[in-house]
Amino acid sequence: MRKGLSLAIIAMVMAYAAAAMAQSADDQLAGKAVAFDESGYFYVYKDARNRSNHYIPSGWMGDYGDLKIKDSFKDNPQSGTTCIEWTYSAEGKQGANWAGVFWQNPANNWGDKNGGFDLRGAKKLTFWARGAKGDERLLEVKVGGITGNYSDSDSVGIGPIDLTTDWKQYEIDLSQADLSYIIGGFCWATNADSNPDGMVFYLDEIRFEK
Repeated sequence: MRKGLSLAIIAMVMAYAAAAMAQSADDQLAGKAVAFDESGYFYVYKDARNRSNHYIPSGWMGDYGDLKIKDSFKDNPQSGTTCIEWTYSAEGKQGANWAGVFWQNPANNWGDKNGGFDLRGAKKLTFWARGAKGDERLLEVKVGGITGNYSDSDSVGIGPIDLTTDWKQYEIDLSQADLSYIIGGFCWATNADSNPDGMVFYLDEIRFEK
């Protein structure tokens, strides 16, 4: 009886340990819970250095040497006091022939850190964009897509997008996406073939909406 009881106890302990390990793995892939504001928004970018900003444009990719950012550009923002000005020179300084940027949480997180947010409940991501001259092309804009030990739970994008000199709002439908763990909150990419002379464009009011 004692031997049988001991085996039963061992089996029970092993079962609990396995369950705990499974729960721990689930917890590692669970982003931080978010609180949408009174309008049902969760911001990637609202205004420069605004406390509502939850992601950082730290993930420069491709010909990153061709990029410049002014995240507190004050001339004609769509809303608030500032917007973001991006300059892409298309010089090919890293030989990639393309460039792009991920907004990440925490900064410089390429899936090697446990971070990000649990954005379940968001139905879409919206953002405003315009070009300096018109006809600037963004090949893709997306949410998620970072891989690694702590990969984004999904990736959804739109594009290409041809900009005009007027502000226009764009939308990524997230109603069918798994948003339980998102470290790459926003991303844009373009290339020299689409913008052989480079381009200057502007972004504002980047946010998840319920």
